[in-house]
Amino acid sequence: MNASRLPPFFHALSRQAARALALAVACLGLGGPAMAAEPACPALLQHRFDRLQDEKPQSLCQYSGKVVLVVNTASFCGFTKQYEGLEALHAKYQSQGLVVLGFPANDFGSQEPGNNQAIAEFCENTFGVKFPMFSKTSVVGRDTNPLYRQLAEKTGETPRWNFHKYLIGRDGQTVRSYASGVDPKNPAFVKDIEKFLSTKL
Repeated sequence: MNASRLPPFFHALSRQAARALALAVACLGLGGPAMAAEPACPALLQHRFDRLQDEKPQSLCQYSGKVVLVVNTASFCGFTKQYEGLEALHAKYQSQGLVVLGFPANDFGSQEPGNNQAIAEFCENTFGVKFPMFSKTSVVGRDTNPLYRQLAEKTGETPRWNFHKYLIGRDGQTVRSYASGVDPKNPAFVKDIEKFLSTKL
């Protein structure tokens, strides 16, 4: 900030106080160079969910500008082995902007009966899951969480079983839906992820 443009009352301050005040003004973006804008949070990500491991609220807005893969998971399902492929996708493409989000649900076949602690221990000890997981929820029916309601509205498809997948583009608007039987290692599915990742905002 140019000192010659400071209001008169600045000059009554000590040099140290004036420097501190000028820095504060600049940090607030008043009169100083504009800071790089964060990606706007799309409506689809304007939700908060408790983290699985410690049940602390997390805003999905932190994933704005990323390609988001949303999966409803279960510990005792024939598709549970897909955890391995999901973690592999997370490890391979995280640096390019992919984030995998797991939402444990007991909606299908009562195949996720445990509490959050039991689910977290299973995911870590059995598959070494490191991608973000959230507290047990519902993805269909009367108690469907708001994110899944929006995903169903956008795609016209609701999960019919565990490990249904929704792929959200960086813009937070483009969404594709994939049935439970689509393996995370499926070449066509991986190609879609790479295509989404190649699209910049």
